[in-house]
Amino acid sequence: MRLSRRSLLASAAAVGGTAALAARPARAQQATLKVGVLTDMSGPYQDLAGPGSIAATQMAIAEFTAANPGLRVEVVSADHQNRADVAAGTARQWIDRDGVDLIIDLSNSAVALAVSGIGREKNKAVVATGAATSDLSGRACNANTIHWVYDTYMLAKSTGGAMVKAGGDSWFFLTADYAFGHALERDVSEFVRNSGGRVVGSVRTPFPGTTDFSSFLIQAQASRAKVLGLANAGTDTINCIKQAKEFGISRSMKVAGLLVFLSDVHALGLDVCQGLVLSESFYWDLNDRTRAFSSRYSPRMQGKRPSMVQAGNYSCVLHYLKAAKEMGYAQAKADGAATIAMMKKIQADDDCFGAGAIREDGRKIHPAYLFEVKAPSESKGAYDYYKVLGTTPGDEAFRPIAAGGCSLVRS
Repeated sequence: MRLSRRSLLASAAAVGGTAALAARPARAQQATLKVGVLTDMSGPYQDLAGPGSIAATQMAIAEFTAANPGLRVEVVSADHQNRADVAAGTARQWIDRDGVDLIIDLSNSAVALAVSGIGREKNKAVVATGAATSDLSGRACNANTIHWVYDTYMLAKSTGGAMVKAGGDSWFFLTADYAFGHALERDVSEFVRNSGGRVVGSVRTPFPGTTDFSSFLIQAQASRAKVLGLANAGTDTINCIKQAKEFGISRSMKVAGLLVFLSDVHALGLDVCQGLVLSESFYWDLNDRTRAFSSRYSPRMQGKRPSMVQAGNYSCVLHYLKAAKEMGYAQAKADGAATIAMMKKIQADDDCFGAGAIREDGRKIHPAYLFEVKAPSESKGAYDYYKVLGTTPGDEAFRPIAAGGCSLVRS
């Protein structure tokens, strides 16, 4: 059930209530940091973020405080309802009234852009793990924000570039009508045109709330484009892929899911998704370290495997706490921009993404992976869904720092 807007204050408590995680009972002299998980708990992104994002955050804090008993960390959470105004109001309340020091997740680009601005205004740290727009490390960058996990440029280069190379030189876009969809269509279109392809048309679908995509899909089919680019995510992508198969559109056009998550494939099943090409920066079965993380995470989520957004929450919170320890917890609480600067200074390394770095523009750097969804006969069981087609190194996966227009970049 969707949370009532009148109960927004109540929703700021984490699932099961506010979690205060520490290895020892709190003492008056202990430092206390507060992390706010602002996510989608009831809308199209709840499976790829939502409760799983909160669980991953709590997991990172529990692991860090077990090794650092002088620190106390509290977690609050809220449903942003995919509305920038709701997210902005929650962020202001968290900072002004509740003393939140770090806001993460932000699984909606419009939400992330709004909260990033508040982080700058209030000098608090913001890390977007669930938002996609590459503008967060471009024209909308600021000294209080880091963009983790993925972005529209990475998706465009990895998935879009691969589709064009495979012969998909004419595209029609079905685009979620808000910041994320617009940025993804823009970035993929640039790659298509630069590779000698062309965009023959696009249609924008109301977000959130669209469940019947039939009329939009018929427009796409009438365009005679070779590729249908789905510039959407979550349940919108799931519904589009289902309906494209039902209407037979996937027989005449190659469907490119430009942002597809493991949870989407799980919901659709391998019969529907087999052969689908997609890009992610994390997969639970990628290597020994990702499997180790997932084995610790899954019992918290009734056996579900983590999405890259949920893995990103674990990763960024762990790195934030390491940076706070390095500079001193009191200083981290007092100065969000200084904490972000320390996060950029020290190397990132965790089980989800391995070794990585954070650039001056706030872009977290790590490899991107091109996957193909397995056929049912190839899968060994639940969540064994991907095979690796290619890897793009971190220094090539994301937009060159000089090309983004970030004001933080020194020429």
